Amino acid sequence: MIKVWIFVVCLILALLVGIILGFLVARRYMIKYLQDNPPINEDIVRTMMTQMGRTPSEKQVRQVMKAISSQYELKKPKKDKKK
Repeated sequence: MIKVWIFVVCLILALLVGIILGFLVARRYMIKYLQDNPPINEDIVRTMMTQMGRTPSEKQVRQVMKAISSQYELKKPKKDKKK
């Protein structure tokens, strides 16, 4: 017969492992989703500039997208690969 305290410890460990694995899987899924479907694209930038009363040129749109992309690169976690 299994003692109650062993059962409780195993239950708590299983719960912690499940939470950690769930977090890691969800994080990986969201990072991949946001890379495949960025929240801001050129059409959205054009629409925002038009709503602000500006007529966006292609150069302005590309500048804004470059600024957004560079800011995203700064926040993206870096993976260290040893050679």
